[in-house]
Amino acid sequence: MKIISYNVNGIRAAMRKGFIDWLKAANPDVICLQETKANFDQVEIEQIEAAGYPYHYWYSAVKKGYSGVAIFSKIKPNHVEYGTGIEYMDAEGRNIRVDFDDVSVMSLYLPSGTNINRLEHKFTYMADFQKYIDSLKMKIPNLVICGDYNICHESLDIHDPIRNANVSGFLPVERKWLDGFMKSGFIDSFRHFNKEPHNYTWWSYRANARNNNKGWRIDYCMVSEPLQKNLKRAVILPDAMHSDHCPHLVELEFPA
Repeated sequence: MKIISYNVNGIRAAMRKGFIDWLKAANPDVICLQETKANFDQVEIEQIEAAGYPYHYWYSAVKKGYSGVAIFSKIKPNHVEYGTGIEYMDAEGRNIRVDFDDVSVMSLYLPSGTNINRLEHKFTYMADFQKYIDSLKMKIPNLVICGDYNICHESLDIHDPIRNANVSGFLPVERKWLDGFMKSGFIDSFRHFNKEPHNYTWWSYRANARNNNKGWRIDYCMVSEPLQKNLKRAVILPDAMHSDHCPHLVELEFPA
């Protein structure tokens, strides 16, 4: 199973920039999207279905044009879970999950800490999400949580760790939480295969950051530990240019 995660920074804008042609070429079995910024009825669904994804599920924020997650799949899932049941999370459309026979896949868009109020909101979300996942993986041990975590884990995941040490996304408390999240039973699939620096998934639109590869690795495909034996590969796909983020891929192999 080939799974891609992609913060598209607006699905309608991404589609105008060639997202559908890219999707056909990339050809994942499942793609998790974040920051869709659209309701289902605002998107040209026919294009998505024609690209080979008859099963597409959307969870949008109450606020129009904000946040939102989606999952497109070639395979019909056994179940779709919209949200977490935690009201303040679900109002912002930040979690959707599909369950298959061998694995469950979640698309996650964790809040950013753009100001002090949102930073406190992010910390609350992080704590509540950890509790939610601790409970969920008791019932669903084979879990992949793809998405924009809005946190760099280690110094090699950010282009300038010294200057960004007090910036949300690389704060010690955020990094500690992400480290704890992994230690609670998840594998950073990209780092499982690749320990090299200068591999990023987000770049500021300012100061020609992407061309200079001054980026942050804030997007992850986290794979629960029982799936370690199924990991085949994980790569970042920096050549996709529909967003300020780029996609990342994890491939799992299951016995026939």
